[in-house]
Amino acid sequence: MPQSYCIFNIPRKLLRHNQNSFLPNCFAIGPMHHGKENLVATERIKIKYLKACLSRVIIGRHVTMSRESKEVEKQKVLSDLINVVKSIEKQASACYAGHDVATELGGEFVKTMLLDGVFVIELFRRDAEEVKEHSDPILTMSCMLQYLQHDLILLENQIPWLVLEILFEKTRLPYESKSLIELALTFFANTFISHPLSIKSSCFKDQDIKHILDLLRLSLVLPSHETKNKLTAGWQPIHSISKLKEVGVKFKKVAPDSILDIKFIDGCLEIPSLLIQEMTQMILWNLIIYEQCLPHFSPIFTCYAKLLDNLIDTNNDMEILCKSKIFDNWLSLDDSTQFFSNLYNDTYANEFYYFELSDKLDHHCKWWWPRWRAYYVHNFCTKPWVIAAQIYVVIMFVLILWQTYK
Repeated sequence: MPQSYCIFNIPRKLLRHNQNSFLPNCFAIGPMHHGKENLVATERIKIKYLKACLSRVIIGRHVTMSRESKEVEKQKVLSDLINVVKSIEKQASACYAGHDVATELGGEFVKTMLLDGVFVIELFRRDAEEVKEHSDPILTMSCMLQYLQHDLILLENQIPWLVLEILFEKTRLPYESKSLIELALTFFANTFISHPLSIKSSCFKDQDIKHILDLLRLSLVLPSHETKNKLTAGWQPIHSISKLKEVGVKFKKVAPDSILDIKFIDGCLEIPSLLIQEMTQMILWNLIIYEQCLPHFSPIFTCYAKLLDNLIDTNNDMEILCKSKIFDNWLSLDDSTQFFSNLYNDTYANEFYYFELSDKLDHHCKWWWPRWRAYYVHNFCTKPWVIAAQIYVVIMFVLILWQTYK
């Protein structure tokens, strides 16, 4: 497989589980879903964004200009953008596995890259602005924004990062301070947790970003300490949350550098907070399949899904995590319990990132003291009258001993 491949069709075996998590709702980005009947209507929004981008560039470069001169300048800027996309056409088309998209679409490929690339960039720019344009067809409608966040994460619906980057630099004005990486991460800030993470763009220095989905993957993998652990072949089953609680394990919510960093320290299982909603499940599916499609790619998200599926076996397990405020659950208890069970169906991980964690938990469960302590607390320290009776027995025992040795 050529190393340039990074955008794939979802394998049919995996697509059968939940097609809605892999197909775009409203917007076709890139050539794989280009021209589909249910996605044609939103092409007008892309054209509106392109015209707005050209106007912004012209206004930013010139203080005063006649209407005719502006139109001429817009044509020059548009020609420059077309030429710059043509210069990387071969590199861009080489990213799509199983498709000779440049040949299949002909001249439409460059047009698609330009229109979709400018649309995505302008969307990120507008989203970052404090004051939103009242006539904006996306940012003024909550449902459209949700549809777009969904569509931009899909593995089949990606546009190469090099296209976005070169168009961003070509349309960038001197006063723009934020990088394309910062704008993209701001747009997807609330995907995994209910408050945005502060990730510096310097973290991505020397990283070969493939596309938006790859950027989101890197935003979780790069700050993670778990990915630095020694990988182990195979995996070891882990007890559920309820069973771990029975042997005295405590659960603690931690502020995440990455949701991947689950640790067991001094009898406490530290789990980064996670927002459970339909969007979270969808992006995890696409990240897992992205790992499955690329050769020699570490299956960190597959391992993460497998670990949490082991921990969450019943509604009681999920309830414990929600009460500990570890999970911010936007779904029903039944749906959230099933959240992780189907994530890694028909996927494989030859190496396991959490072997050290599972080994520590297993060792803790086999030690007699935590089990005895948890049994005692569960059976003798839960009701006030049982505690009072124990105190009475201890006092009487002390008094008897005192009388005996007096």
